Amino acid sequence: MFQNIEPAPADPILGLTEAFNADTRANKINLGVGVYKSNEGVTPVLDCVTEAQKQILATEKTKAYKPMAGDPAYGKAVQALMFGSDHEVVTSGRAATAHTPGGTGALRVAGEYITSQHPDATLWVSDPTWANHGNIFSAAGLKTKSYPYFDKASNSLDFDAMINAIKQIPAGDAILLHGCCHNPTGVDPSDEQWSQIADVVAERGILPLLDFAYQGFGQGLTEDSQGLLALARPGSELLVCSSFSKNFGLYNERTGSLTLVAANKENAQAAFSHVKAVIRRSYSNPPAHGGAIVTTILNDAALKTQWVQELTDMRNRINTMRSLFVSTLSAKGIDQDFSFITRQQGMFSFSGLNKDHVQALKEKHAVYIVGSGRINVAGMTEANMDALCEAIKDVL
Repeated sequence: MFQNIEPAPADPILGLTEAFNADTRANKINLGVGVYKSNEGVTPVLDCVTEAQKQILATEKTKAYKPMAGDPAYGKAVQALMFGSDHEVVTSGRAATAHTPGGTGALRVAGEYITSQHPDATLWVSDPTWANHGNIFSAAGLKTKSYPYFDKASNSLDFDAMINAIKQIPAGDAILLHGCCHNPTGVDPSDEQWSQIADVVAERGILPLLDFAYQGFGQGLTEDSQGLLALARPGSELLVCSSFSKNFGLYNERTGSLTLVAANKENAQAAFSHVKAVIRRSYSNPPAHGGAIVTTILNDAALKTQWVQELTDMRNRINTMRSLFVSTLSAKGIDQDFSFITRQQGMFSFSGLNKDHVQALKEKHAVYIVGSGRINVAGMTEANMDALCEAIKDVL
């Protein structure tokens, strides 16, 4: 049965990493896959994570299955991190959280939940959006359409086109919004724009699905939750997909969550029973270790303080690389204005490089960038910056 099967096309991001790993050139640079790297070019284990693991290993007494939705303490900690422990969504009990295998797992469960309970709904996604969104929702059987988001001419948010498009979305449909650090553009709505988006979504009866993978990587934990809080008004309904790959550095632990918010506690529990049904027929229950790390850190005052500082250090390094990238390009005598990159936030930026530039960077200079021109700023270091900017100057 496997004789005549054609190879699947390479994933546009993970396939790029495979090509990078196979490249034997010494000074290769990978700005494709979205992982944070230190100034030494490594993806570190946070000190708070190391300490949390010591505590877990010293006290762990069983490897028994977790419940379908994961450890309740994990769900409680996740909700407090996102909304604040005293937020009405939390205190009313109208939110329910499932521990999922990464943010990708959360998106897949959310997609299958919408398909099973709202089969006529269409999910509207930004143009552009993360390359894997389409694959995930298609596999879940969910129909998707796009709304305008990015203005290439100004390298900024095309808010007028975005909000006008949302005003046309039919009631009962869903909309995918990036909570902060939009992937791939690095361009986010302002707090005022978030308020307008929340108003229109509520008026239209649209279900928001928030992809919240980068809390703390934009401006700060509280600042990055402003879009979420704007949507979480009393009586609101929404789905929130979180990931702790980036802000805790738990990439290979696959630690995420899906939080369902309903108008009241009874509705939340009824809807969440169908979320658990999706989980049961998919992976049954989540992996435990990453969730235990997050729960331990968030429930320990000293470890949480340490984590917030380490997260701040990562965010500051990324912003430093943004500024250094722009200044180095300018110092190379490149006339093209790249200053917009310093106004974007998070790990990613739309560089403005086209497919021909990207191909030439890979072939001539061993610089690996996603075909759309999205660059992982966190992959830049002081050591590789000069070579990177020299290569960009060459292909431009």
